[in-house]
Amino acid sequence: MSRTDVIKWGCPVPSFGDISRSRVATLGLNPSNREFVDEMGDELQGELRRFHTLKSLGLKDWSDADARHLRLILESCRRYFLGNPYDTWFKRLDHVVSGAKASFYDTACGACHLDLIPYATVRKWTELTASQRSSLLAVAADTLGLLLRDSPVRILILNGKSVVEQFQEIAGIRLEQEKMPGWSLPRQRKPDVAGFAYRGVVHSLSGIDLYHRILVLGFNHNLQSSFGVTKEVIRSIRNWISRAASESDA
Repeated sequence: MSRTDVIKWGCPVPSFGDISRSRVATLGLNPSNREFVDEMGDELQGELRRFHTLKSLGLKDWSDADARHLRLILESCRRYFLGNPYDTWFKRLDHVVSGAKASFYDTACGACHLDLIPYATVRKWTELTASQRSSLLAVAADTLGLLLRDSPVRILILNGKSVVEQFQEIAGIRLEQEKMPGWSLPRQRKPDVAGFAYRGVVHSLSGIDLYHRILVLGFNHNLQSSFGVTKEVIRSIRNWISRAASESDA
């Protein structure tokens, strides 16, 4: 991964929150660099720290990590929403998750966040080259399948068109797509950005048998980065997820 722009001194992030207690999970592309650095690009320290780094673990290289270090990394993942979560990113997504009667912030209503690639990069995903993105996806090919197989997650919510497209590729399926008039985003002097909902069921992922079915729900708008995603659209997405989750439980 030497040329993939991965933050080499930051640990991998298999989950945000406790996946072992989560019935619902959201899915993104990869962790933000802001999980490890502040606005100036300096490593988060002390109480501001979100995940472990070589420095916080007292290591010179990841090859020196042992079982104790791995336990500390996993514990920081489990306790993520009890510490200093990146609320600017997660609060908006948590509102959508609440449609499935779950929350990142309430351990009694377990939800967690997963990424297709568990490595944070210096630059945003859209700024990486096609070669870098392909390399990262190849390295993390079966990670998501292994995590979901050994978890109680039964609803997976895909955040944004890029996530939907990459998920369909690794799952080898085409999700059912439906145009949602109430999700359109108005643009000045340009056509509105149409909103689409995606739905499907998976029993395996990247060749890994999950041993159970997972309801997959998605939307094309990236709630954190799509310019002009209104509160009304977010509320409508939440209500759609609520109906879809209820139908699945019936």
